[in-house]
Amino acid sequence: MSPTQRSLDKWRKLGYSVCVVEKWVPASPAGFKGPIITRDAFNFGDLLACKVGVNGALLVQTTSGANVSARVQKIRGISEAEVWLAAGNRIVVDGWRKVGPRGKRKLWECREIVIMAEKRCNKCGVPLHDHEVKAWENMDAAFCNNCS
Repeated sequence: MSPTQRSLDKWRKLGYSVCVVEKWVPASPAGFKGPIITRDAFNFGDLLACKVGVNGALLVQTTSGANVSARVQKIRGISEAEVWLAAGNRIVVDGWRKVGPRGKRKLWECREIVIMAEKRCNKCGVPLHDHEVKAWENMDAAFCNNCS
């Protein structure tokens, strides 16, 4: 079973409606007889999920446990991911690996990383670290140390 199939099962068990948005595309004029590449939604999403009572949609990137940090870094560098998050949606990376004691049966475990929108200064647009945020009475107004 592939990581995508494992994540499909996981999110469906959590009550989400889920579909695969990753596409297999021929990379040569030979069509599907030649090399094939995968194309993700916005270059990072393998699954699209939504659930009644949960605001926004969810794009899930599935991978092996060893590649989680590389996928998070890749997503952080994609401008469409910022737009997706700013629109009120969510991004999750599901990393699958087998774990268990030596000599015993190994079980599949999912490491789930939620990617959050980067906080920025409302005045100058500089990225903020959590310890730099100075929020006023309106919690949406966050300013860097230089602008506050």
